[in-house]
Amino acid sequence: MSEPGDAPSVSVEDSSAADAEVARLRAEADAAEAELRLARARADLAAAEAAAAAARARAAGAAAPGPAPVVPPEERSATTPASTDHAAASTPPDAAPAPAPASTPISSVDGPLSAAQIAEIAAGYAATGATLDLGVLVNGGPVESVPVRIPLAMTNRHGLVAGATGTGKTRTLQLLAEQLSENGVPVFAADIKGDLSGLAAEGVSSEKLLARTAALGQDWSARSFPTEFFALGDDVGSGIPVRATVSGFGPLLLSRVLGLNPTQESSLGLVFHYADEKGLALVDLSDLRTVLTYLTSEEGKPELKGIGGLSAATAGVILRELVAFAAVGADTFFGEPELDVSVFLRTDAAGAGIVSLLEVPNVAARPQLYSTFLMYLLAELYEALPEVGDLDKPKLVFFFDEAHLLFRDASKAFLEAITQTVRLIRSKGVGVFFVTQTPKDVPGDVLAQLGSRVQHALRAFTPDDATALRASVRTYPDSGYDLERVLQELGTGEAIITVMSERGAPTPVAWTRIFAPRASMSPLPAEAMASAVSASPLFSAYGTPIDRESAREILGARMQAATEAKDAAERAKKEAADAAEYAKQKAAIDKANAEAQKKAQREYERILKSTAAPRSRTATPTAGLDGLLGRGATKSIVNGVIRGLFGNGRRR
Repeated sequence: MSEPGDAPSVSVEDSSAADAEVARLRAEADAAEAELRLARARADLAAAEAAAAAARARAAGAAAPGPAPVVPPEERSATTPASTDHAAASTPPDAAPAPAPASTPISSVDGPLSAAQIAEIAAGYAATGATLDLGVLVNGGPVESVPVRIPLAMTNRHGLVAGATGTGKTRTLQLLAEQLSENGVPVFAADIKGDLSGLAAEGVSSEKLLARTAALGQDWSARSFPTEFFALGDDVGSGIPVRATVSGFGPLLLSRVLGLNPTQESSLGLVFHYADEKGLALVDLSDLRTVLTYLTSEEGKPELKGIGGLSAATAGVILRELVAFAAVGADTFFGEPELDVSVFLRTDAAGAGIVSLLEVPNVAARPQLYSTFLMYLLAELYEALPEVGDLDKPKLVFFFDEAHLLFRDASKAFLEAITQTVRLIRSKGVGVFFVTQTPKDVPGDVLAQLGSRVQHALRAFTPDDATALRASVRTYPDSGYDLERVLQELGTGEAIITVMSERGAPTPVAWTRIFAPRASMSPLPAEAMASAVSASPLFSAYGTPIDRESAREILGARMQAATEAKDAAERAKKEAADAAEYAKQKAAIDKANAEAQKKAQREYERILKSTAAPRSRTATPTAGLDGLLGRGATKSIVNGVIRGLFGNGRRR
């Protein structure tokens, strides 16, 4: 008999055992449910094969219908439940074959996959958690019983959506965004041509659309999704302005965007350090240009001596790169108020993730600005979000549309920054999908980080295209497809897919017909978009630019004062020099006048002496000129002559 004191320990052990048993039963139930789904898929496939075989027999002109086709034992034992075998055996020989399901046309059995391969694909895409349903398997025709999906938890393992123009990439992106939003995951995407703006409006039903969704077994209904529209700074696109300050952007990312070498990068970091210590706000590019100009001027050089040197040549290179960067429209992006990246992580009142669309209609003319903003946003998210590891669903999924613009003419340092960010940001709960035309648009180091791949049709019109196609095919796991041929034969809205399963392994390659989006597939009218932007709660906070006092105004006033002081000193110096020159010239003139006076006096005295008559000792003196005219008159005449000779007659 147990002691009373032993009762609690027995109770705890019983409780633990009960919990373990419940967990075991649940696991068995989940496994049984998965097996049931697989068995149903196999049954559907077997029925379709039987119907197709009978149809082919009739088409061949058989004299009499034979017994119902029996799946070979080696396939039946692996793929067909006993109940299906029994049903086939019990069918009367002369009974008409049952028509194939609408979702599995007779031609589907003429597809490239065997029953065992289809069963393998069905098992590979089976999931117990939340998923994003992309479509259904195609094997000649759609196989409704074999859905192709991405586990929601695996969307933070990144992905690629690729395909030639017009093959359905944008609709695939829209489908992913819709289902992420439904599952409470915020989405950020660049809307290059405005095609994604229809997410804010309900889709429009049509006979063609309903026929497609019915053939795929899709339970389609129209729906809109919570959407915010953004624009880069004061761009022509309609949306809430997105701005960032130069200080917030930082010297490291700016150096990589400008393509600076290590010496120039360290010099730019020195400039940022100086501005921070002196309280000079670097808001826009003009602030940074002003600081560079000041530090290389005579007034600024002494201030820089204590923290290092900045050569005029290096400053000139940085200034030229900044001017070129501003010329592609970067001035519209840098400014205030600076956007808080947390606005991209919101859900609405019903718990649906908000889809943030960046409207960039002229991105092709400004790829550098586009890539700069996206990299800045990812860097800010990485800095702001905590480490969370693997979540049941990501905090945000980020779509890089037209990814070839992101990597075009990118420096090695910039590519390294992208690769590192993609590699590390997964642990912050952020998934990244690149959307582009061919996989070769994305560097290999980046592709190596991507877990999911949705490849629409590729074109091979040139030898280079054919080489790229073969290289792309080699990157896929082994499959039952001739991918080099299939990738060129895919129809619009079809794709070759492989993703990460719930256990982190690549799923089998699946030819998939993509589901139709539920929101509008047409661009939102400009009036509706403008109304949505003005009604957004973010518009009041970010709609109006702010021009506060920054480095440009502070250093501009300082340099203006220094210039005015220098001008005043130069004026005083010039006035003093002019006065000295005037005094010198006046002294010379006065000296010349004095000399002239002395010379005139001497000449006067000489004339007087020469006109006086000589005295005789014995004779009476002869009356000279004074005698004839009088002494006073003679003196007046002589003075007049002298003044005429020396030009000083007017001074009296």
